[in-house]
Amino acid sequence: MTASRVRALSIAGTDPTGGAGIQADLKSFAAHGAYGMAVVTALVAQNTRGVRAVHVPEPDFLRAQLDAVSDDVSVDAVKIGMLATPQVAAEVTAWLDRQRAAGRRPVVVLDPVMVATSGDRLLEPEAEAAVRALVARADLVTPNLPELAVLVDEPTAGTWAHALDQAHRLASGSGTTVLLKGGHLGGSTSPDALVGPDGQVVEIAAQRVVSTSTHGTGCSLSAAVAALRPVRDGWPETVREAKRWLTGAIAAGEGLQVGSGHGPVDHLHHAPGLGARAFTADVAGRVADATRRSAELPFVRALVEGTLPAERFEDYVRQDALYLTDYSRVLARASQLAPDGEGQAFFARGAAACLDVERRLHDERLARAGRRAVRVAGPSRVTTAYVDHLLAVAATGSYADVVAAVLPCYWVYADLGAQLRARVTHLSADLATHPYGDWLGTYGDTEFAQLAVRARELADAAARPLDAAGRARMRHVLAVSCEHEVAFFAQVGTAPHPATQVQDDPAVPGTLARSSADAVPVA
Repeated sequence: MTASRVRALSIAGTDPTGGAGIQADLKSFAAHGAYGMAVVTALVAQNTRGVRAVHVPEPDFLRAQLDAVSDDVSVDAVKIGMLATPQVAAEVTAWLDRQRAAGRRPVVVLDPVMVATSGDRLLEPEAEAAVRALVARADLVTPNLPELAVLVDEPTAGTWAHALDQAHRLASGSGTTVLLKGGHLGGSTSPDALVGPDGQVVEIAAQRVVSTSTHGTGCSLSAAVAALRPVRDGWPETVREAKRWLTGAIAAGEGLQVGSGHGPVDHLHHAPGLGARAFTADVAGRVADATRRSAELPFVRALVEGTLPAERFEDYVRQDALYLTDYSRVLARASQLAPDGEGQAFFARGAAACLDVERRLHDERLARAGRRAVRVAGPSRVTTAYVDHLLAVAATGSYADVVAAVLPCYWVYADLGAQLRARVTHLSADLATHPYGDWLGTYGDTEFAQLAVRARELADAAARPLDAAGRARMRHVLAVSCEHEVAFFAQVGTAPHPATQVQDDPAVPGTLARSSADAVPVA
């Protein structure tokens, strides 16, 4: 059976601050979906300001680590980083030769770590020849300009043309493809190039990111390339994808606030919601507050007790029917925007239900109202404000925004319905004989509760890939909807209508605006 993930091995030194070495490699592997493993070549006491000490374990221990991995695990890709000494380089070379003699040919990416971003030398001069020999056993070597100069035993190139010439000679002499990195050159771009042993050159240009978060960039890029190559069609596709990821990682690195020198990149910048609480956990208190405030309203208390005048309930039902017409449109928009079939199906069914099952309940109730049904001709200001909010989000917002906006109508109603149904039971009332039992039964039953649970799950899924700003927007539109939910219950009083009075709407509590999704500030 084919492995579900690339199994990638890092052979490198350490970085206790996590920005370079095997720590960075493992993060890069994970960021690209690979299962990461690591063999330590050197223990490095370093931070974002520089290297303080290097301890190299005995070669026998390195051999034991390498054999422990390969005796048990099929390795798909190997990234080789810091080698430190000739003995370490020779041990890694011998291990690679044993793998190939046994018919195992993992992708091998060599990052010839010789000089840290801080300028510190990480490789003994005697080891340079051993690393040059190892280049010929790699599928790809990824030197920066100073490292390329060491590998060809020349001064560091000062121009891109000179660097390309050095890369050509390294590639043709070793038979290995070279990923030439031009980040040390000046200018607004940061050019890279793939130089093949046959002389073919594929240049990969990118804008330079001005940032101090450059610690471990070489380690991170080479590890990303190693993780991707077994599941990509060639080196150009692989490197372009890894380069785009690294550019974003550098740009996001300063947000980590790690260290006071050259900080690390943010390996997981493309998964900003990773580790964040579920969206619904963040907003549960807001929804609970809206439910509590709704339950305490005189209209709702009279509804449960069965003392609410029929015409007042009919006012509420009439507004709810008008609301559902536009709410169905917003659910249909959520279905259109949904990124997968499950979300599309859920919201499409919800839109149909608004116009079918739930509208039927309203129509039956209003039909029983007889002549009273003409008292209110159209939507109240409260209903209009809620609908305008939802339609504004549907017109301009993302899928996540729309899901957050419609969620309170599921969540508040389900929680409130369950509470009210429990209250009726506590009062020893029978829903079948309760004057408003049909409404309490619809919103308080287990089927509607399950719909609310699924809506919450879809909201959590929509929030998962978002950054902090996107999640804040979701919280904002949900909070506005919660306020509208409370106002919707609050708009109907409990006193009977005067004989000739046409229903008027009281002032809406709070700061609701008719057509703005930004009407209610979010704490």
